[in-house]
Amino acid sequence: MNRKMYVSLGGLLAATTLASQGAEVHTTEGRPNVLIILLDDAGYNDFGFMGSKDIRSPHIDHLCAQGIQLTNAYVSASVSGPSRAGILSGRYQQRFGYECNLGDTLGLDLNVQTIGDVFRQQGYATACIGKWHQGNAPEYHPNRRGFDYFYGFIAGGRHYFYEPDRDDKPGSVRNLQLNGVQQKFDGYLTDVLADGAINFLRQNDKPFMMYLAFNAVHTPLQATEADLARFPNHPRRLLAAMTWAVDRAIGKVVHYLETSGLMDNTLIFFLSDNGGAHDNQSCTYPLKGFKGNKYEGGIRVPFFVVWKNHLKEGIRFDGLTSSLDIFATAASAAGIQIDTLSQPLDGVNLLPYFTQERVGDPHEKLFWRKDQMAAVRIGDYKLIRVKGVGERLYDLSQDQQEVVDLCKQHKRQQKHLRKELEHWEEGLVKPLWTEGTDWDKVTLEVHRDLMNNRPIRFKNPWDMKKYLKQREK
Repeated sequence: MNRKMYVSLGGLLAATTLASQGAEVHTTEGRPNVLIILLDDAGYNDFGFMGSKDIRSPHIDHLCAQGIQLTNAYVSASVSGPSRAGILSGRYQQRFGYECNLGDTLGLDLNVQTIGDVFRQQGYATACIGKWHQGNAPEYHPNRRGFDYFYGFIAGGRHYFYEPDRDDKPGSVRNLQLNGVQQKFDGYLTDVLADGAINFLRQNDKPFMMYLAFNAVHTPLQATEADLARFPNHPRRLLAAMTWAVDRAIGKVVHYLETSGLMDNTLIFFLSDNGGAHDNQSCTYPLKGFKGNKYEGGIRVPFFVVWKNHLKEGIRFDGLTSSLDIFATAASAAGIQIDTLSQPLDGVNLLPYFTQERVGDPHEKLFWRKDQMAAVRIGDYKLIRVKGVGERLYDLSQDQQEVVDLCKQHKRQQKHLRKELEHWEEGLVKPLWTEGTDWDKVTLEVHRDLMNNRPIRFKNPWDMKKYLKQREK
């Protein structure tokens, strides 16, 4: 399969300073800074640069226009915890038994080297801002996983305003902290996290690697009165206001980079941790599915890369890419020999593809597994396998909405993808936990409905119980 890079007028690549896989980069400015901007549960169609007509994101859109938009990009999991583990490790998180969202005990395998570990060893100042969601116990704390500076919260979610009797109780894994010390805050958390990122940058005089992980636009749907007032009659008013806020926050951070002279030598990645959720007003159009399942709406995400004066504006790259590639790409840009790391990466250095030094797809194959649900994509074909339901084969080049099952027409292709999936699974660790009986059942039944092209009967354990009670009557 030959894929192309589309370049708008005036959008050319300054290729001379970019690296091949693992090769050292030399720039007159020195080693590049790295900024990973991660949103939470953002819908595929909920930004201007993705074609949204009703959700406004001017700062994000402007940032995207300065770099390369990855139009065929995926995350390694359809839910937050494992997806973030894949980004932080650069490896399929299933390799160390991390397939489902966390409970209260375990976390990101302590034997796994994180992107923070590697960059700190290379003399970078490393910062984690925002949502962690990689384990509640002290040994999983960001400061012990490669990050010098942590300003955020440990849990998988929290409210957006300070609540001393709820999320901000002393000792709660939901409270805002600075390197283990609880912090009070005024205002809206999304703005507060942006201010925390800027405070780190002001204090820092070294090359930096920052993982800026907003919890927006994850539930609960909360916004300031001022932001809500901008969208008085909007059909998705809360999401519009929350997106406006995170867009403003990103704009503030980027503005600081620009005014401080850091922007030209900062490699920026922007993406969502998974597809839009069913309960946050998000839109995954034109994709099928949503957060938590193996359909495109759960794992295909908005994604772009910016590196001013290295990757020029107006680029659309259609090669098959993954969030796993962030680690490899950032490390290669920083001159880190990724083939000498203690643990091999599953991600690919994308820089040679952006310069057209290499052509085609960075990934020939991508895989997913979460408990009883798994999927594989090879070229344009995608196979979804669900224990107890069966398999579905789709040709995404002809059927992006995954409606027409081709298992009967293309049995050889189905068998090939199944064998590749099974071969990949041979190198995995058995899942160390699941999301619990109720959520496991919900996820299974959502897949059953999607695979049979019928309306979804329930999307959470509470609605499932109501549905089952009604059936008993």
